[in-house]
Amino acid sequence: MASGHPDTSTDENRRALWSWALYDWANSAFFTIILTFIFARYFSESVIQDKVTGTEAWGNIVGLSGLAVAILAPILGAIADQNGRRKPWLIAFTLLCVVATAMLWFVAPGSGDLWFAAFWVSLGILGAECAFIFYNAMLPDLASPERVGRWSGWSWGLGYVGGVTCLVVALFGFIEGDTSWLGLDRDNLEHVRATFVLVAIWYLVFSLPAFFLIPDRHSSGLPLVPAVRAGLAQLADSIRQVRKYRIIVRFLIARMLYTDGLATIFTFGGVYAAGTFGMNQTQVLQFAIALNITSGLGAFAFSWVDDAIGGRNTVLLSLVGLTCSALAILVVTDPLWFWVFGMTLGIFVGPLQSASRSYMARVAPPHLQTQMFGLFAFSGKATAFMGPLLVGWVTAVSGSQRWGMSTILAFLLVGFVLMLTIPPAKEVAHSER
Repeated sequence: MASGHPDTSTDENRRALWSWALYDWANSAFFTIILTFIFARYFSESVIQDKVTGTEAWGNIVGLSGLAVAILAPILGAIADQNGRRKPWLIAFTLLCVVATAMLWFVAPGSGDLWFAAFWVSLGILGAECAFIFYNAMLPDLASPERVGRWSGWSWGLGYVGGVTCLVVALFGFIEGDTSWLGLDRDNLEHVRATFVLVAIWYLVFSLPAFFLIPDRHSSGLPLVPAVRAGLAQLADSIRQVRKYRIIVRFLIARMLYTDGLATIFTFGGVYAAGTFGMNQTQVLQFAIALNITSGLGAFAFSWVDDAIGGRNTVLLSLVGLTCSALAILVVTDPLWFWVFGMTLGIFVGPLQSASRSYMARVAPPHLQTQMFGLFAFSGKATAFMGPLLVGWVTAVSGSQRWGMSTILAFLLVGFVLMLTIPPAKEVAHSER
């Protein structure tokens, strides 16, 4: 196991922490370009060539992939805890995502090749999401409890900045830029498909410092098959002793609810902006980029707050800010105020995510850290369908986007109430470790 707390000592240890934080910059490019802005639209409009069918298929791909991650995450975490090492898992899942993303180059426009695209996108999601389990689990070994909040916030902020930076390079270097020097066939949309290769290279290059400079735990010496058996047995034992970890379980349920609300905001934000405020595609994209920037700034700014007042209180503060901002967005009718409160909402998005991670880093029992971060990933995926389904159902019944989007407030409020019942990390450290 990595010893000491590197953030307080040598330059070498600081390099390890900054290498760890830079991985978030690398990983976020996949979610920004592939899952959100470019490939998702390319798949629907240019591959399937039917927005309704394409949107439905895309939703199924992402949803089923998320379900697979939710099932596998706790199992993989438990196995890794038995094996000891995390970096081989991080590297393997990173390379899986890199290869899968590069393969999207071969998804040609008009091919209608749903299954080929679905296969590689699903592998990409699996790789990126599972890699993040082992990445998150490294934080408690690298940073002292007094500085976990700032490193979690800094890395999350770097993730937002990295995603937006890669998007800007993709838009102005390939999609809108002059790509004649690369010999790309614009009629075959190669200038768009090249951005998928860009993401693969981006992810790989900026992951290399983490691969080489982050120290890893020592191997337990347990071969893979026995480690699998021991990991499954350990997971089963944790489930049997769930009362022993009741505070962590309650936190994961709270996170599951407010993460559903947060994910639904991002899922339907563009649809709401277009339908209620009449924004065109360019304006929606500009709003999304601005939202990512303010989210990154919020993560940076609140990283010191996290260390000062704790992850639990930072989550509560962020939920108050998110709920008030979301309520204001649902009430205003002027697009200017939509922008103002939308950017305000973004400030609290980053801290909510980074403080959730720092809280888990502080409360997870050292011998179960990767398993707990597997459950952390599970809590972010297990009920991801609830928010979108509820928004869609209420919108259909009421005939109003505002009423449909108002259901998001329920997820945030219930998550807030549950978090009020959860003690600070220092108290959990004594009772559940």
